[in-house]
Amino acid sequence: MPLHIHDTLRREKRVFTPRDPNRVTLYVCGPTVYDYAHIGNARPPVVFDVLVRLLRREYGADKVIYARNVTDVDDKINAKAAREGVPIGEITARYEAAYLADMGLLNVSPPDIAPHVTDYIEAITAQIQAIIDSGCAYAAEGHVLFDVASYPSYGALSGRNLDDMIAGARVEVAPYKKNPHDFVLWKPSKADEPSWPSPWGEGRPGWHIECSAMIEQTLGLPIDIHGGGIDLVFPHHENEIAQGVCAHGHAHGDQAHDEYARYWMHNGFLTVDAEKMSKSIGNVLLLHDLVKAMPGEVVRWALLSAHYRQPLDWNQTLLDQSRKNLDRLYGVLRDADAALADFDEATLEEAEMELAENALDPVLDALEDDLNTPGAIAQLFGLGNALRDLLNDAEADINDVAMARWTLQEAAGLLGVLALTPDEWFEGGDPALKAEVEALLEQRAAARAEKNWAEADRIRDRLNELNVVVMDGPQGATWRVKG
Repeated sequence: MPLHIHDTLRREKRVFTPRDPNRVTLYVCGPTVYDYAHIGNARPPVVFDVLVRLLRREYGADKVIYARNVTDVDDKINAKAAREGVPIGEITARYEAAYLADMGLLNVSPPDIAPHVTDYIEAITAQIQAIIDSGCAYAAEGHVLFDVASYPSYGALSGRNLDDMIAGARVEVAPYKKNPHDFVLWKPSKADEPSWPSPWGEGRPGWHIECSAMIEQTLGLPIDIHGGGIDLVFPHHENEIAQGVCAHGHAHGDQAHDEYARYWMHNGFLTVDAEKMSKSIGNVLLLHDLVKAMPGEVVRWALLSAHYRQPLDWNQTLLDQSRKNLDRLYGVLRDADAALADFDEATLEEAEMELAENALDPVLDALEDDLNTPGAIAQLFGLGNALRDLLNDAEADINDVAMARWTLQEAAGLLGVLALTPDEWFEGGDPALKAEVEALLEQRAAARAEKNWAEADRIRDRLNELNVVVMDGPQGATWRVKG
């Protein structure tokens, strides 16, 4: 079946048709790198990693372009840098490396493009000027603000009525705004904050404009799919549409929103033991800690156990069941490997492999139905049961066993699970250590290139804590565990 996805803007499930099947574009809002990500932050990259895997299977790996941004200038970043007395770049490099290492443990493939806000300031100021020129933004007291009333379709994504929003406003939160719902595109920086030159004075971009500018620069408009968490629908994505459309003078077109993104996808909230995550409650779970306590595949499986648009409650029962499910599937793979120890895959006929390929259809059908990962998991168990039945049948053809094993592994790859060997799963190895060390070595190389010796020393100390020996050579650094 063709891929169907639920479009937040149109509030219905639609057949996915890319603008150009030879260049399918996807953008997902990425991390703000001021601290370790919490488990709720991990749901979008895992969900959309499955979508990217599906798209690449359908259209070809080289025809899908996936961008996920990095917000590396922000009030929280500024505050943390000020507390530590370091440049913001030191904070962002530290936590971006940790984020990427943690994503690697969840088997999340890196995006094709990872634009950083600080690399696109010129593009951001150019887009702001274009919005001003279109009559949809204005400068006031060192700020540039988007004039919400100038965009008649504002509120279409979130379902909010602009007149009601304006009528319900109780206070004018800033005297330089025309109305309280106008939002910041550019703002002046304080004396101790990072800033860049602009036609409106030294300052920095507002949060919303960064994605609009980077999407246009990296992918071009309109993009095929824009994804993110449900918490971003309003105001972030609502504002993105308004900016992206008005920068090109489409504010009054009936289908103006289509000039920005053709499909909008949003994953649901994640709670912890049926409560919203909150620092005041003390139930914020950091992904960085979770992947030290359990295999990353357990976390990934748990995140995919519910349909992406539905709420997901994170609890110990969910984690225990996810581990048991993976044990079950890795167990049948281990037994199949023992049965196939002397099997030569070259003996399989091409036609037989095509039959195995067709066996993926039930899993593909589930995923093509708006990423129905619970349905795909059920089909995965069906493939595992079929393989187990063959292993229990003394008269089973060894070619059938080989095809069934291949099918299970291929199907699991669509979900990004069963990525280890059964021996690695059951007997250990330490993928968390490997991911952290390799991320640290990348940071170390960057710090040395920048002659940032303090950062290089910090990384060296961490490597020592991990009991790791680094060996520098002509081809770069390699490492081993001491002893």
